[in-house]
Amino acid sequence: MQYDPIKFKLGKVFNRAPWMRKLFYFLLDVLLLRSWHIRRAKREWMNEFGKKAATILDAGSGFGQYTFSWRKQDDVTGVDVKAEQIEDCNGFAQKIGREDKVRFEEGDLTQYVKEDTYDIILSVDVMEHIEEDEKVFGNFYKSLHKGGMLLISTPSDKGGSDAHDDHEGGEPGVHGFIDEHVRDGYSIDDIAEKLRRAGFEEVQTRYSYGTWGHISWVLSMKWPIMMLNLSAVFYFILPIYYLIVMPFCLIMNQVDVSSLQKEGTGLIVKAWK
Repeated sequence: MQYDPIKFKLGKVFNRAPWMRKLFYFLLDVLLLRSWHIRRAKREWMNEFGKKAATILDAGSGFGQYTFSWRKQDDVTGVDVKAEQIEDCNGFAQKIGREDKVRFEEGDLTQYVKEDTYDIILSVDVMEHIEEDEKVFGNFYKSLHKGGMLLISTPSDKGGSDAHDDHEGGEPGVHGFIDEHVRDGYSIDDIAEKLRRAGFEEVQTRYSYGTWGHISWVLSMKWPIMMLNLSAVFYFILPIYYLIVMPFCLIMNQVDVSSLQKEGTGLIVKAWK
């Protein structure tokens, strides 16, 4: 079962008008626990960086929800390998009058380098899709200003990809919830060591999606996606489902973000040049 086809179907539905796309971004921010962690990390960084305009790279920008979330004064570039995503996001930037400060470029992160350009690089659920991760980390390092920060959200090796196969104790013929990942996840030591080898002097890591956060993810994302894969009928049932489960999910998300998790299926990583 794959996650991306459902994302694209929903994206098409919400892309009919700018206000619908903004609503889509809002719903993603509410539903996705990683968005909660990214918002917290962004606030902390912005408090340190100050009110001056920042130069930002959203590496693996996808639908663009994180690219468009920065202040209007900031200069933001989104990079993605999918040409249709780039065209779509640039078109949306024009529709809402942000094309002067927000732009999208087609690019392969294993090749993308703009030396000493960015104050912060954001990489949200991207690195688990890239085999040559250390090459990308090196490109990120080169592309940052001195003192710039890299902010990563990625699955951990504690089950973050929810992946198993016939050779790893899974049920025969049953694949993981997310089939597009090239690795099951990073350990804290593994990703920290790779970033230091790339040149980063200071690295901070913390778990996300701890016990309560993982339950919230199952209720708010995994089960709904599984239902939508089964039948389109669930597009009509899900609004009622979310009315019931979302209050509990929001509480669990807040617990996950505001407390230090001993273990979790996700990682939030900060690294400074």
